[in-house]
Amino acid sequence: MKSNFTRDGYILLPEFFTCEEMSEIKPVILNFHKAWVSDNKKLYDERAINSAYLTGTKYLDHQDRLTLFRLIASQKIASRLLPLPFKKPAFMNTQLFFNPANSDQRNYWHRDPQYHLSIEEQKQALDGPEVIHFRIPLEDEPGIELIPGTHKRWDTEEEFNVRTEAAGRAHHEDLVNGQSIPLRQGDLLIFSANIIHRGLYGKNRLALDILFCEAEIELLEFVDKSCLPDEQIMSQLECSEAFANTSKLLASSHE
Repeated sequence: MKSNFTRDGYILLPEFFTCEEMSEIKPVILNFHKAWVSDNKKLYDERAINSAYLTGTKYLDHQDRLTLFRLIASQKIASRLLPLPFKKPAFMNTQLFFNPANSDQRNYWHRDPQYHLSIEEQKQALDGPEVIHFRIPLEDEPGIELIPGTHKRWDTEEEFNVRTEAAGRAHHEDLVNGQSIPLRQGDLLIFSANIIHRGLYGKNRLALDILFCEAEIELLEFVDKSCLPDEQIMSQLECSEAFANTSKLLASSHE
């Protein structure tokens, strides 16, 4: 598994979660999504394709948050997280991906870091530290399209022009090396935030992403502390290492 991720930048694990596990988590996600859409109606109607901070206190009650924390800190997730090429894994965030309300809205190729890093910084990010998505589809969906290996290599001229909309290109245009990864409810897709990718819209797309990163303060500055479990919740979790690493580094950075 580690060698496959190192080479390709992603791993697909079909039927990773049971129907029972999905039936426990799905109502929580739907509760969050309904509340978030109601609170962000204009954004949702105009351009949104994802929301974030699901484990925070704003939209979910204690029991729903506990359900999410138990999933994130489960032995099942840890069994796939800990073997990855991390120096030390830390929890970063959660996101929820859905279809745009505007059916004319196009998907787009990107690397996650391009929205907060310069071109030179994006190149440097290919050498780490790493940020990784654990994507859990709650419905059968078209999935994502990605370009294997681009988590460790820089763009070709065409890839760069398309994802940055340079030289008259548009970021929704097809790329020759794109590989589609359809997803079914209960699959687990692990992929690098550095990889060139785009979401594929359609069906009843609804996917939970858990973001982990290496325990480096420059990555954890994006963490919302209200999304972390308190001591009482931590005591009820199976594998709380990723949460503990985040909390410890944030605490030490403010000493």
